[in-house]
This record gives sequence, structure tokens and C-alpha cells, in this order.
Amino acid sequence: MAAFRGSDNWLNPHGLSKLVIVLLVLALLAGGVEAQAPDSPSQSTPGVEETPAAGGPQGDVGPYAIPKKRETPPPEPPPKPPKNPPELGQVTVTKDVGLVNVDVLVTNKDGQFIPGLQKGNFKVFEDGVPQQISNFNLAQAPITAVLLVEFAGTAYPFTVDALRASYAFAEQLKPEDWVAVIYYDLQPHILTDFTRDKRAVYSALGRLRVPGFQETNLFDALYDTVDRLEGVAGRKYIILVSSGRDTFSRVTYDKLLKRIQATHNLVIYPISTGRAYREAMQARYGANPNVSMAMMDYLQADNAMNTFARLTGGHAYFPRFQAEFSENFRDIGAAIRNQYVLAYYPTNTKLDGTYRKLKVELVDPRTGGPLKDAKGKVLKYSVIAREGYTARHLVD
Repeated sequence: MAAFRGSDNWLNPHGLSKLVIVLLVLALLAGGVEAQAPDSPSQSTPGVEETPAAGGPQGDVGPYAIPKKRETPPPEPPPKPPKNPPELGQVTVTKDVGLVNVDVLVTNKDGQFIPGLQKGNFKVFEDGVPQQISNFNLAQAPITAVLLVEFAGTAYPFTVDALRASYAFAEQLKPEDWVAVIYYDLQPHILTDFTRDKRAVYSALGRLRVPGFQETNLFDALYDTVDRLEGVAGRKYIILVSSGRDTFSRVTYDKLLKRIQATHNLVIYPISTGRAYREAMQARYGANPNVSMAMMDYLQADNAMNTFARLTGGHAYFPRFQAEFSENFRDIGAAIRNQYVLAYYPTNTKLDGTYRKLKVELVDPRTGGPLKDAKGKVLKYSVIAREGYTARHLVD
């Protein structure tokens, strides 16, 4: 009873004061703990896994949310890409047109471009019928070219020489030109799609180090490249670096030629690695009959390369030495830059899929005869233009 009686002291005035003091102390202690709550995770109890508050350490809400970092200004947007870059994998068809464009390269006996010719210096014949030239100009438009390279074990040392020399072509490119790089063995491989960056072209060429196959399916690769370029507008070029040999393509030679004949605004410039290889083998083995038989394939390949060029108005090159490769690439660059472009509406307006043969001649507009120099001698020159075209709905 005494104990209970003693506990009654809490109810008297003095006891009530003590009770108030104790409650105040407890409240202060509770407030101090709550004030230290943000630091409490560093004093966690060992062995007890703590659950983060709502919003988590990265959250925007909750009593323990980490304040947001000061936002830095966004970087400047990259420059806009050029309008309508050509794409190897894209096919676009434009309105059908009846205008026939013919690229013409005119060179002297030394292979140099002959400048200063006028519209009246040219005559165009389609299937023997003269045509009226409606448009005439010197080609100054940006070029769109594909560097198509054979990269296989056969004739590999000479392919390396050609690849090194191909930098001479890339060096001539202007900022508005487009170039893609493709190599082929069993099948074509796109190293870089159309780009205006010379460094991308150099990088693509530098990736060709060690060939993985001996096979060279040229017909498949060239057919595929021609197909991809069909939907690219404007004048297109294929610089074909190849031995000209084909191993076992699914596309036949005849089918490839028909496909090339059906092209529009496409010129092929082959550079052969086969002649240098053939002459090196003959110099090493002499008149060995087995070697001579094997070299027959390379002679047939030369004929194929010449045909590709002739059908499209290009020119085939057959270098024998390493130094010639660079000269050939420079000649191609000059030929592309310096071409006369003739255009006419054919008198035969039927788009019936027939192949029309073309012939371009140079004349003296005053006499209608051949061109002569100041001394009255007939000038020696070469006129290079495609042999014909397929009369169909053209893709421009």
C-alpha cells in the first residue's frame, strides 16, 4: 500500500510537474531521433537489409528523395544531313520520261579530253536514224559512283596494288560527290554505303586486308550492284576493280549483259588486275602448257571487261605495272568530270522493250564533214559513248 500510496505523488501538484517534465524530455528525444533520420542509413544495423523509402534513392518524391542535379544545357544539334542522299538498298521510281541522255567522252590520240566542242559538232543516230539533239552541256553535276572491288585469294598481290591506287580516285572527289565501296568474293559485301566523307572511303578500303575465299562471283556481284543503282537518280558510275574471272555465279553472262543493256544513265569503268597477273605468271613459268591453258580464262575475262565498258560508254583499263593503276584511276576521274551530255527525244516513241543501237559522230558544223585542224588535216580522236539502250519506261 505504501508503494501505491507513494505513486499517488504523481497526482499531486509536485508530481504533476514531474510528469510534465518527463513528457517534455521524451518529446525532445523523439524529435532528435527524427531529425537524425536522413543520416540513419549510414548507421544501419548489421545483418538487417533496409528498404528504401518510396521513390528510392533516384526518386523525385518521398521524405528522403535526393535533390535533382542542376541540369546542364543540351548540346547543339548536329548539322542536318544532305538532302536526298542515294542509298544502295533503296529503290525509287520517278515519272516515266521519253528523254534519252547520252554521255559522250571525246579524247585525242593521247587519251586527253578535247574541250570546247559545241552542240553542232555532234550527230546522234538511233538504229541508223538521225536524231534531233534537244539538250547539250558539259557534265558538271555531282557524281554518284560505286567502287566495286574483287577481294579474293586469286591475283591477290595485284588486287592490293589496285586498292592502294584507288586512293587516287578518292582524292579527286569533291564535297558534293557520293561514293560507296563494295567488295565481293562469294557474294557482294557493302563496306560503306553512299557517303561524301573521304575518310569513310579510306577507312573502308583499309579494312580489306586478308581475303577469306578464292572464289570470285563477278557476275552475281555486278548484277546486284546494277540492280541497287537502278533506283538512284542521276548519272551513276561503277569503277570495277577485278580480274574479270567468274567462278560459279548463279547469274549467267548473257543475263548480266541483258541487265546492263537495260540500264539508264549508268557507266562502267573496269580496271583489270588480270593482265598484270597473267604476264607475271608467263614470265615465271614461260611456255608451260598448263599455265597457258589456265591463262585462257584471263583472256576471256579481258573480253568481258571490255564488253561491260563498251555497252555503257565507259572505258576498260588493263594495267601491267603497279604505277599504271594510279594513272588509270586518275583518268577515270578526269573522264567523269569531262563528259559531254547529249539528250534527245527519239523519233521512235514506242516503249516496247526493244534494244536501240546508238551511234555518236563528230562533224564540222560548217561542212558536215570530219573535224580538221588549222592545216586542214583530219583530227584523230576517239568518241566513247554507250552502244545503245532498251526502250522502256525509264527511271531517271
